[in-house]
Amino acid sequence: METLERLRADEFKGEKRLNISCGLTSFPREVFNLADSLEVLDLSNNQLESLPDDLPRLYNLKALFLNNNQFKSVPEVLARCPQLSMISFKSNHLTRLSETALPLQTRWLILTNNQLTTLPASLGKLTKLQKLMLAGNQLRSLPDELSACLNLELIRIAANQLPTLPRWLLTLPRLAWVAYAGNPFSAELAATKRCPSHLEQIDWQDLAIGEQLGQGASGIIYQAIWNDGTSPKQVAVKVFKGNVTSDGLPADEMRACIAAGPHQNLVSVLGQVVNHPDQKEGLVFPFISKDYSTLGGPPSLESCTRDTYAPGTRFALGTSLRIAQSVAAATAYLHSRGILHGDLYPHNILSHPSGDSFLGDFGAAAFFDPTDTATSAALERIEVRAFGCLLQDLLARCPAQESETHVEVFQTLRAMQQACMLPTVMGRPVFRAICHELGGLMV
Repeated sequence: METLERLRADEFKGEKRLNISCGLTSFPREVFNLADSLEVLDLSNNQLESLPDDLPRLYNLKALFLNNNQFKSVPEVLARCPQLSMISFKSNHLTRLSETALPLQTRWLILTNNQLTTLPASLGKLTKLQKLMLAGNQLRSLPDELSACLNLELIRIAANQLPTLPRWLLTLPRLAWVAYAGNPFSAELAATKRCPSHLEQIDWQDLAIGEQLGQGASGIIYQAIWNDGTSPKQVAVKVFKGNVTSDGLPADEMRACIAAGPHQNLVSVLGQVVNHPDQKEGLVFPFISKDYSTLGGPPSLESCTRDTYAPGTRFALGTSLRIAQSVAAATAYLHSRGILHGDLYPHNILSHPSGDSFLGDFGAAAFFDPTDTATSAALERIEVRAFGCLLQDLLARCPAQESETHVEVFQTLRAMQQACMLPTVMGRPVFRAICHELGGLMV
């Protein structure tokens, strides 16, 4: 209520961002006092069911968050908001999205964790759409018209009721990140991925939980000491929340993470937690030294699909080469085991100053059938584009002196990056060839 009272007192004049979460049942009219400046409005965690017809008065509004409210349909007034391009209705009660509800300039649409069974064909008119989050609904199909969204780069369709993976999805020229686990078409394949017989069952009582290291959509990661009966080991423990996330279901994440097995460039599983006091699922991983840090930051509202970096971030060419070698090796290994990572992003890579790196976070991972050569070949090349985006980020931050000193290596990496991002999906290289070429480079 304090925010609302301050808004009424005109204390937010000129503000570009506003967040109000206080059990609202109706849209606070005082928000219109910020019409000249407001760009981001977050009314999540309230009890809203509707929006006012004059919402377009907020003519500078670019992003609207309405997560955890009571909406049953997406209000059609949104289509009249002149600059609105980022819209989020995560965890409402949506059963309907009409043909005319969304503005044509939409870039980022979040409809995660609702009850949608169909989507309108008019989504195909959103030609600027880059990011589409649909996990945790009841969708039985996607409109073929979505194939016209040629700028789509990330899609989350996990935890739905899709009987097949749409073929047109595999041809989109800019698609790089896709999550589809937890659908009927992937369930049979996932069922064949058994937990390795050697996977350790680690009793919660044998774990001395320490400080929290981080938290993601699917769970919380803690530092811990594992008393395995021999010598205590420093480990990391991920305790899953159990709810559907923007990427899909934690159960699918666990299954993929376990099935991946050990690799020198993966954050691999040591064991599975049993006997948690709250019956929660959990996995135990090796503790990664604090000499390693996350390579990039998650996308911003402005960057939409691309990771962010602190101002002045630079990567020496030798460091970038070792990062690329590590990540390509890890991803090639996953693909050899029929696993699509689905979220090959710098913010999911832990990197040492030397460039040695670990790929982690299987929240968007899914299985594919390597014997289905057409599908598996396309899926691999979709992930290759994500690798190309990583290379592009690294090379863009290479000091000019290094790119000039090691011209041949820099140009080889630049050519590889461009090949990985070709708009023709099947024209891109495969990870095996990428690893071979990277292995021949030295700085």
